[in-house]
Amino acid sequence: MGESDFAGWTPAQVAAARRWVRTWKDAGPRLDRVRREELRRLDPQRAIALLCGEADYTVPPRAPRPTSGLVEQQRWFRRAARK
Repeated sequence: MGESDFAGWTPAQVAAARRWVRTWKDAGPRLDRVRREELRRLDPQRAIALLCGEADYTVPPRAPRPTSGLVEQQRWFRRAARK
């Protein structure tokens, strides 16, 4: 947006727009802190339920595996390397 885009604005409108921009600049870091805090408190099981629908995500087949799968992946790589 150039200067001409605001040519028809009154001084009061310009002042209000500047206040609005300042308000959001001030609010941005605060809102970011709130977002980070909400993410820290988020229960993973609840997040999965919100994303995927209600189900019992604590029992198989939906329950998380006890490991990351890295050991199984390494086993597959060893098998592939032998061929």
